[in-house]
Amino acid sequence: MKVLIVSTVVLLLDQASKLAVRFSFEYGRPHRILGDFLRLTYVENPGMAFSIRFGNRTFFTIFAFLASMVILVYIIRTRHERLLLRTSLALIFGGALGNLLDRILYGKVVDFIDVGLHSMRWPIFNVADSAVTVGMVILAWLILFDKSEKGQPEELAT
Repeated sequence: MKVLIVSTVVLLLDQASKLAVRFSFEYGRPHRILGDFLRLTYVENPGMAFSIRFGNRTFFTIFAFLASMVILVYIIRTRHERLLLRTSLALIFGGALGNLLDRILYGKVVDFIDVGLHSMRWPIFNVADSAVTVGMVILAWLILFDKSEKGQPEELAT
């Protein structure tokens, strides 16, 4: 299951970046990287993606754990599928684990990537969120547009 190396790299990059932000940045104070377009702003998110809140900390932790286990099962079940499919799942799994670890350790997820212009800003996110998003985009593309033989190993697909 070499593809789990991708998950491990995502998890390590995510946790290292969050640790650096927690100890190097003042909470809520933006640091400009590319003018106003890209900033690093340390915030903590007790909710789900985009700070959506329903339920409590225990609910989110259990939900994140169950979602991670479902993704791991899919990674195992697709071990003979195309590398791109397995990589997309590994990205999602690594990101899910990164945010799950935050929920277990801190009860909140550390976010810090702040993109937008002036008052029009995307919700602040992190490396794990980015990995999940990229993985989901790849997975959606494969589901919607991939015309290769399903269930065939990558080497045999046309």
